[in-house]
Amino acid sequence: MYKEIAKAKFAKLQKESKTRDIYILGIESSCDETSIAVVKNGREVLSNVIATQIEIHARFGGVVPEVASRNHLMAIDSVLDEALAQAGKTLDEIDAIAVTYGAGLVGALMVGVNYAKALAYAKQLPLIAVNHIKGHISANYLTNKELQPPFVSLVVSGGHTALLKIKDYDKFDMLGSTTDDALGECYDKVAKCLGLGYPGGVKVDKRAKEGVDNIKFITHEMLPGTYDFSFSGVKTQIINYVHKLKQAGDNIPVNDICASFQNQVIEQVVNKSIKASIKDKSKTLVVGGGVSANSALREKLEKAGLDNGVKVYFPQIKLSGDNGAMIASEGYFQLISGKGLALLDLTPAPNINLKSERRREKNI
Repeated sequence: MYKEIAKAKFAKLQKESKTRDIYILGIESSCDETSIAVVKNGREVLSNVIATQIEIHARFGGVVPEVASRNHLMAIDSVLDEALAQAGKTLDEIDAIAVTYGAGLVGALMVGVNYAKALAYAKQLPLIAVNHIKGHISANYLTNKELQPPFVSLVVSGGHTALLKIKDYDKFDMLGSTTDDALGECYDKVAKCLGLGYPGGVKVDKRAKEGVDNIKFITHEMLPGTYDFSFSGVKTQIINYVHKLKQAGDNIPVNDICASFQNQVIEQVVNKSIKASIKDKSKTLVVGGGVSANSALREKLEKAGLDNGVKVYFPQIKLSGDNGAMIASEGYFQLISGKGLALLDLTPAPNINLKSERRREKNI
């Protein structure tokens, strides 16, 4: 029965989106943030409640999956209540529920997916499965209300680094991706090597401002002639560099290492992103993901954009990390495109990426 009702309501909402406001509830629990939001028409954030676990995991030096899952379970009810209250809505006024089903930690994803399925079934609402990575791109629709495809998008986060050609809200081509570590992952590993703790990206960015780019870790362009990235090599060079200093009993210039690492990896990312954007007819670059909050990336991309006639868009800092609003926004644009409808057999896909997302089809 739910299957028929969900399909009928989904089709009806797709038509009604042209004549009335659509309210999507977005649920995000892929890692260490429990977040639920209410978004109107994919563009207006009515609420975006985030219960972070950063302090909990900082003592371990990184995210502990089992701890993350348990804390999602403890937080999710109160996060939903607060999100609805801030939006001034009840569940009866919600049109559809969007949820992150991948990528991420399987236990953490399971909490959000099962919670979303329960709400969808209880209220007989359409359920929309959202790829976390695409959600990061859609965060820009909430910040930059005039933004529309087509454009080139740079996704930089703890688990993903990629360049894409966004052809429409539901259509994209992969231009390039990381062949090893993601940029955010590399930041965390460098921070751990330097004893800066978790989360590494913010700490490295802060220390880099106090240092000098005077140590050459990258001496040549990585993967020339492509839009692919590689960060594992520079990470290994830094680990070896620090190890040799420790063996010799020398002081470790933490600030200079951070400045050198950050400037050199950011330069690689900026060069490839701007090159792809110049080649594209839209001359527009849209940045998403947790690393989009990095001060050096923002500064260098904005300058390179001005120098090369490329419009560069970033999400608000508060929408750069994992949040329910970006999931609700992506859910809306899937809805109006007639894509993404899921059923009660939806399961987490922890290792899904954008390439496999393109092949995902649900027979319902």
